[in-house]
Amino acid sequence: MSVKVKYKIGKLEMEAEGDSGFVNAETKALHDFLVKNSGKASTEIIVEKKAPTDGVKEETVVIYDDAGIPSVMRKFSRVSDKELFGGSDKPHPAFVIGGEVYDEIYISVYPNCEINGKPYSLPMQKLWTDITNDDAARACFSKGEGWHLMTAAEWGLVANICNKNGTFPHGNTANGKYHADPSECGSVYEYGKTLAGSGPSTWTHNHQPDGIHDLCGNVWEMVRGLRMKDGLLQIATNNDAALDIDLTTEGDDWRCVVDNEGKPVRVSVNDGGITFTTDRDAGSDYDGCTWGAVKMDCESEQLTELALYGAEPNAYLYVDSTEGEYFPSRGGRWSYGTNAGVFSTRLAGARSYVNTGFGFRSAYFKKH
Repeated sequence: MSVKVKYKIGKLEMEAEGDSGFVNAETKALHDFLVKNSGKASTEIIVEKKAPTDGVKEETVVIYDDAGIPSVMRKFSRVSDKELFGGSDKPHPAFVIGGEVYDEIYISVYPNCEINGKPYSLPMQKLWTDITNDDAARACFSKGEGWHLMTAAEWGLVANICNKNGTFPHGNTANGKYHADPSECGSVYEYGKTLAGSGPSTWTHNHQPDGIHDLCGNVWEMVRGLRMKDGLLQIATNNDAALDIDLTTEGDDWRCVVDNEGKPVRVSVNDGGITFTTDRDAGSDYDGCTWGAVKMDCESEQLTELALYGAEPNAYLYVDSTEGEYFPSRGGRWSYGTNAGVFSTRLAGARSYVNTGFGFRSAYFKKH
């Protein structure tokens, strides 16, 4: 027997299913927290038998950190590359951490806010911006065992699910509104930014109220475990970026992204064109173009796992392939129009870069 929990809190509607004891306890705690902070909440708890479902299994749950404060998280059960996009029959790398295969991982439903120096996934909150990738990672690690900055592998998982299901999220792409339908809008609080989760359900990864909000537009979201280094595309092994491994500038835990033959992948930028290639004579420059204009001169399952391909042809890709180290962010921001999207990618910006248009979200796994 499982419990299905339906929340309605202002514009927020959340559904969660799972073990009855766990969900009932978590429901009461979340309800009390939100009543205390918003002054209003109503819940409906329905007990029912849960039928098996096909495809990627997901549910929305609440997880507390070591400070006793909850975050609303989306749980994803393990899926293979074959199930996700027709790749090989191995677990998607988001589920492989420290050489161990995990049955589930958890992603923040909302871009994170800040409470007492720690990040939280809560609705209708101002976003935590103006922070470096390294400092965001440290803040996430400070929440306790298993907590971490959302990784490039985890973003790749969610983006591939959107592609598989045909539910590319809409979002804040026109100063508080969705560029293609201005009736879709969120609550603007600064510049063109909107409060976390204040938009409609089409702004989620599954177009349902319980989905992951704000992956398209609003602010660029930093992810951990991916970088450009002297024109080479580099990552942490599988989802090891969820651990506090050595990802410093000269860190030992960086590995080259490779094609299906094991050759390192470079990103060539030349005369406004961007090409993923294994050619050592790749162009070295900075530029951007739509994914529809990007050339793929190599086949790489790793690129597909990371959602570095043109599933959203109008989404933009920016790359700095010049000498040096450049960090990633994804999704676009509030003024990007059709060029924003869950596949929108920025492989540019120094490790030390901070900006009001750049935020992040935490993720979690329960250590074996």
